[in-house]
Amino acid sequence: MKVRKAVITAAAPAQRSLPLQTLVDRDGTIRSVLGIIIGEALSAHIENICIVVHPGDEAVYREAAGDHAADLHFVPQTEPRGYGHAVYCARDFVAGEPFLHMVGDHLYISTAQLGCAAQLLAASSAHSCAVSAVQATRENLLPYFGAVGGQHVNGTADLYEIERVVEKPTPTEAELSLMVPGLRAGHYLCFFGMHVLTPAVMEILHEGVHNLLVGGSEAKLQLSPVLAELAGRERYLALEAQGRRYPVDVRYGMLTAQLALALSGRDREEVLASLCELLAQRELMTARQ
Repeated sequence: MKVRKAVITAAAPAQRSLPLQTLVDRDGTIRSVLGIIIGEALSAHIENICIVVHPGDEAVYREAAGDHAADLHFVPQTEPRGYGHAVYCARDFVAGEPFLHMVGDHLYISTAQLGCAAQLLAASSAHSCAVSAVQATRENLLPYFGAVGGQHVNGTADLYEIERVVEKPTPTEAELSLMVPGLRAGHYLCFFGMHVLTPAVMEILHEGVHNLLVGGSEAKLQLSPVLAELAGRERYLALEAQGRRYPVDVRYGMLTAQLALALSGRDREEVLASLCELLAQRELMTARQ
């Protein structure tokens, strides 16, 4: 399954400013969060990238994209009707093709030779189906992520047949329906913020958007229920990616992402020395109090 296009969602009111923030990447270069995410997609040989933005944000996003700005497509989400609706806004860009979807408030650091997006695309190509990246996540973090349940794919160490998808489950709900054999106790497979999705997703989203319009309510269309329906329609896998996700929309998220980038990059020793100096100074101040 050839994937040429990527859709990055960044229109949510609480999310729209985050991709514009700057960090120092693994090579020691100052880049925007958006630029780092775009680089992740391009390293997986994505050819065309669409960013779903809040109306009027196109110019600042184009500036934040730097050298990649000329190659981007922008689609506004004119109404804040939910995460699933944001993905649906890119339907004309996707044009019936499978696509890589990434969120605009996560950064990814691979622990393998391939980047996280490239790992995901390799899995989708090998199995010709939708694949979502997941990460084993402690149950106290379940309020922040969608989670999946399923079974190992025979002969693999990191692939699962998705049977259930639940958005931000409670620990009790997760224990009852999302236990996956082989995971550590108290851990569940939660979304990584990165998916390869088939055209069926846009079909399901179309049905959901139609229901919103008919209902005339202010309800929002989320993505997890759509993915749960996808699991009932066609083969849908989860890949436990070799790497870590770093949400920047949580408390200290930007700081944690910056530290992770720095400690995995060329300036690791310099950063470690600075951290050790800070800790030593803190201990000395504490001892004097």
